[in-house]
Amino acid sequence: MKTFLHVGSGMLTKADTTKAFNSKSWGEIRLDIDGSVKPDLVGTMTDMSAVFDASVDAIFSSHNIEHLYPHEIPLALAEFLRVLKPGGFAIITCPDLKSVCSLVADDNLTESAYDSPAGPIAPIDILYGHRPSMAAGNLYMAHRSGFTKKTLLSTLIMAGFANAGGIERSDHFDLWAVSTKETMGEDMLKTLAADHFPM
Repeated sequence: MKTFLHVGSGMLTKADTTKAFNSKSWGEIRLDIDGSVKPDLVGTMTDMSAVFDASVDAIFSSHNIEHLYPHEIPLALAEFLRVLKPGGFAIITCPDLKSVCSLVADDNLTESAYDSPAGPIAPIDILYGHRPSMAAGNLYMAHRSGFTKKTLLSTLIMAGFANAGGIERSDHFDLWAVSTKETMGEDMLKTLAADHFPM
């Protein structure tokens, strides 16, 4: 069985990740900064010392990277590369600032963009963090950086990933990226994307 590291899992499990990870072929290790969500390992993206070098086949990081300050992002991606086995890959999803900013440009900063299980989400929440969660004391929800598809993929390559590809889903205001530790052919990269990206 292959193993993936679910970074910043919160209360979620592999059933909430991707269709490929949510299978008997993959085991999950949940890592989160917040011990109250009962992860397998407590740690941060910039210090995953609880995870051994080259010990996981893949990483899933959903809506975490935007919580880091810009100068912390290379540190986190170096940690991702450190814990990945040769041939490993990472699936990263985060807000798409391009689509969000189109709403801001139309002067809809505080108007609901979509409804989530946590309630209505406005562009201001996507840009800076979920306001009700932060008001309730969960400042882990604050956003400190952000990406467009172009900047996310270039950041992954500059961090040392060999390949990176992605999509922008403007109707969902999010980005999905796949990045590999070692050079991979375009067909293999497309296969990973098809296995893990939402339809």
